[in-house]
Amino acid sequence: MHEMSLCEGMLEILKEQAKTQNYSTVKTVFLEIGKLSNVEPDAMRFAFPVVAKGSLAENATLEIIEVSGQAWCMQCEKNVVIEQRYDGCPFCESHQLQVIDGEQMRIKELEVA
Repeated sequence: MHEMSLCEGMLEILKEQAKTQNYSTVKTVFLEIGKLSNVEPDAMRFAFPVVAKGSLAENATLEIIEVSGQAWCMQCEKNVVIEQRYDGCPFCESHQLQVIDGEQMRIKELEVA
């Protein structure tokens, strides 16, 4: 489960930011996860409290914001929503799609004390 190591990396970012932003406790982490990022939101929800135990985020809530996959169809020249890579265009069924959103995993916002 690579989500455990992703949570460890996220915790390192929280620790670094705590030093520069002068906070000692994380109350809520708002995390954007794109549908095309190959990150499982449920696995992140499971791994986060395990990794955060004994840290500044020990009692923090993890709020996950799922971002839909979006692509540009080169055939019909439309932005389209896709559920997974290699989906066809819902309008023209072309597979000539360029992904434009939904690959990210990023900390969008923090609630701290």
